[in-house]
Amino acid sequence: MQRQLCWTERLEEGVKREVRVTLQQHSLKWQFKLSCDELWDCDSRPTAADWDALLERMENRYQRRNISHEDLECVHRLRSEAAERGG
Repeated sequence: MQRQLCWTERLEEGVKREVRVTLQQHSLKWQFKLSCDELWDCDSRPTAADWDALLERMENRYQRRNISHEDLECVHRLRSEAAERGG
């Protein structure tokens, strides 16, 4: 099953940044978009802060029973793997 989480944050420069993460089977697709851009950036790697924000949102959804424990564990595992690769 495919799950998508989206959020918007304001950068220090006052620019809004949209983040869209799609969980498909056992992989994540990260997409980023600045308010001044027209196209989504699918090539940039997520920062540690991006991973933290995703995990916080996933854990909140898990507590409200909106996602499965397996999805939450999968994201924790993918973050650990990304950290090992230096990303």
